[in-house]
Amino acid sequence: MHDRVHDGAWVALAFDFGRKRIGVATGDSVTRRASPLTTINCGAAGVDWPAIGRLVSEWRPTVLVVGIPSNVDGTAAELSEPARAFARALAGRHGIATVMVDERYSSLDAGERLRESRQQGIRKRRVRREDVDAAAACVILERWLASGAAPDVAEP
Repeated sequence: MHDRVHDGAWVALAFDFGRKRIGVATGDSVTRRASPLTTINCGAAGVDWPAIGRLVSEWRPTVLVVGIPSNVDGTAAELSEPARAFARALAGRHGIATVMVDERYSSLDAGERLRESRQQGIRKRRVRREDVDAAAACVILERWLASGAAPDVAEP
């Protein structure tokens, strides 16, 4: 189990929302780096809330970061409102500060990173959609961390 807050340090979980899959990444205030964690499949019933609950219980994040898709011109994309609804439900279910960030091009950026690592021999297996989703969550979290944003953190 990971501590929620220790000596002012905090953990974040980021989500790349999709109707079929949700990519998840983790990062923290100490390293200010993000790492792809997993991909959660969404079935006919929608979001696998128990799987997300297990991740929240394990990582005990201080903040949840959800990518909100936008069109190139900044207008709302088809998945913008479903992603916002997911973020609201996530906050409501877990009572954890939840921030929404623009995720424009995160999947493209993630796919390119994965392909480059495969070409360089760092990655052995082919790039799957699930890999791209988790890597996109990582990109979303990296952007949020790079913005210098931080949750309002207090020792428990």
